[in-house]
Amino acid sequence: MTQSPPRVRKAVLPVAGLGTRVLPGTKTTPKELLNVVDRPILSYIVAEAREAGIEHIVFVTGRFKQAIEDYFDHQVELEAQLIAKGKTDILDQLTGELPVPGEMSFTRQMSPQGLGHAVWCARDIVGREPFAVLLPDVIVDGTPGALKQLLDAWGETGGNVIGVEAVPGDQTHKYGIVDPESRDGTRIRMKGMVEKPAKGTAPSNLSIAGRYVLQPEIFDLLADQDPGAGGEIQLTDAMARLMATQPFTAVEYAGVTHDCGDKIGLLRANVALALKHPDLGAAAREAVSALL
Repeated sequence: MTQSPPRVRKAVLPVAGLGTRVLPGTKTTPKELLNVVDRPILSYIVAEAREAGIEHIVFVTGRFKQAIEDYFDHQVELEAQLIAKGKTDILDQLTGELPVPGEMSFTRQMSPQGLGHAVWCARDIVGREPFAVLLPDVIVDGTPGALKQLLDAWGETGGNVIGVEAVPGDQTHKYGIVDPESRDGTRIRMKGMVEKPAKGTAPSNLSIAGRYVLQPEIFDLLADQDPGAGGEIQLTDAMARLMATQPFTAVEYAGVTHDCGDKIGLLRANVALALKHPDLGAAAREAVSALL
């Protein structure tokens, strides 16, 4: 009997971060629930995962992040009021985001030890199968979504796939950067990567942009990964080790990336996506024009 090829069914969303770059806005509100136009940042990320066919989303949370779990649950009093007032269109929007039973799991990162450690915290829920990682403060405005583009490539290449985008050469020290071996269109075979290289030392201008498809062996490496840049356990460092035994492909996806974990990035996302909004776009353009 022929076995079906493996599918990527699970995605890890590390949402334990403190959001220090957007304080004081995140003092009492998780950064992932800050609004972009008419819904939280996290709503865009979950929609991208679902569009890509993800069946099970694993949130790695931290203290004071209970509001994230509450967001993906019924608000009985609010829903009753919307029904009573006949606001069924808004009610449909709210309930449309709710998970089906078993679609979402929540586990806690007990201390902030970096992205690699956060991903490792999801190991028992993910199990021994390939999985996706989406950074929950990075919105990629693209059609299809960035993760769907990565999974389409992964279906042909297998191995590990990461999303990348080109950044100005003088900005490479701010990102994880891939070291390319060869390129075929938007796909780049990788021979290495480095987290936040010193200025003038980056092997390319292709930055790792917050979307990954990884094999489960990454968990074995994260279990004993030494702290790297910033004194944290870096996912990039573990991926560099995994590259010794498994292929890695970078995909330069089509889309505009908005770093919503940064104040100006959050502002830019609000303006850009408001201008594209089917209901609010015209009014948003008028409002922005009036300020310029």
